[in-house]
Amino acid sequence: MNKRPGAARLDGGSIELHRGDLPEGLDLGNVVAVDTEAMGLRAHRDRLCLVQLSAGDGACHLVQFLRDQDGGDDYDAPNLKALLADERVTKLFHFARFDVGLMYRYLGVVCAPIYCTKIASRLARTYTDRHSLKELCRELIGVDMSKEQQSSDWGRAQLTPEQLMYAASDVLYLHRLRARLDEMLARENRGKLAEDCFRFVPARAQLDVEGWPDEDIFAY
Repeated sequence: MNKRPGAARLDGGSIELHRGDLPEGLDLGNVVAVDTEAMGLRAHRDRLCLVQLSAGDGACHLVQFLRDQDGGDDYDAPNLKALLADERVTKLFHFARFDVGLMYRYLGVVCAPIYCTKIASRLARTYTDRHSLKELCRELIGVDMSKEQQSSDWGRAQLTPEQLMYAASDVLYLHRLRARLDEMLARENRGKLAEDCFRFVPARAQLDVEGWPDEDIFAY
C-alpha cells in the first residue's frame, strides 16, 4: 500500500512525498518532468532512492524507496512504472541517460518516450560548453538554482526540508526549459535531429547498465 508521509510548501506550489509508489489515480498529464536521486552515480553500485515528478504546474510528487532493516529493497511501484512506460506520456529529463538507466536497473522499466534538456541544449546552445541544469535555468528562464544538497545522503529515512526542496527544484522548471529550447532548436533547424537523439536514449541507457558504459559500439 502506498503511504503518503506528508507534504511541504514550495514557492508557487507544493511537494508531496510518497513512500514506495505514486497514489492510485494520480493524473500528471501527457508531459511529465522526471528526475532521480541515488546513493551515487554508478547504477550497479548506488541504489535508487527517490524519483521526482512534476506536471509543470508547480506541484512536485516525490516517490521515496527505503531499504528495510535486513538490507532489502522494494521497487514494486506499479503506478510509477505504468507512467514511465506509458507511450502516450512524454517524460522530460535533464541528462536522461543516467536517470533512464537507473530506473531500468532498479524498476525494470524502459522509460519512453523521452525529452532531454541536456541533449537539446548541446544541439541548440553550441556557443557555450555550459549545459548544466543550473546554467540552463539561469540563462533561459532567469532562475538561480541552489545545488547545495546535491551530494547529501538520499538513503536516509527522513529527508530534510532542504533535500525535499532541492529534489523538487530539479523537475520544477523542465517544462519551461523545454519550451525555450524547442524555440532554439527550431530556429537552428535541429529539431528533427534532437528527436532522433531522444529516441536513442533508452537504448544508450540500457547499454550502460548491461556493461558498455564507456565503449563506443559504433566505432570501427
